[in-house]
Amino acid sequence: MAGTRLDFFLKSVGYPERAPVGALSFTLLVDGTEVLAEEIGGRIVLSCPISSDDAVIPQLAAYAAGRMLREDATLAYDKPSALLWQDVPADSDAHGFQRFFETFLDSRDWWRARVDAFGGNEAADEVAPETMVIRP
Repeated sequence: MAGTRLDFFLKSVGYPERAPVGALSFTLLVDGTEVLAEEIGGRIVLSCPISSDDAVIPQLAAYAAGRMLREDATLAYDKPSALLWQDVPADSDAHGFQRFFETFLDSRDWWRARVDAFGGNEAADEVAPETMVIRP
C-alpha cells in the first residue's frame, strides 16, 4: 500500500505522529523547524528550508561544493529559498532510517548555524575560515 514506507520511516525515527493512510508526504516538526518527508520513486526524501534571504544565498553557495564532499545532504535553490535535501532508499531498515534522519538533522543544524553567522546573529566565529572553504 502506498505510503506504508513513509509511516515505517516515521516509526523508525521515533516520531510521535503517524502519516495518514496512503500519504506520500508528511511534514515533521523538529526543533521548531519543518522537515518535509516524501516518498518519491522508491526513495524517502527529506527537505527543509534553510534561508530565503537573497543576501545569504551566495554565501551559502560558496560552501555547497565542499559540503557535498563531506555529506549526502545537498543544498539547493528553489526560488524563493535555499533548501537542504537528502534521500535514502524507501526499503531501508529501521537502523538505516535512523542514521539517515540523524545525519540529515546534523547537516541542517550546520547550515542553520552558517545562516545565523552570516546574519550576524549567533557566534560569527563558527564560520569556517576562508582557507577551509572549497569554492565552486
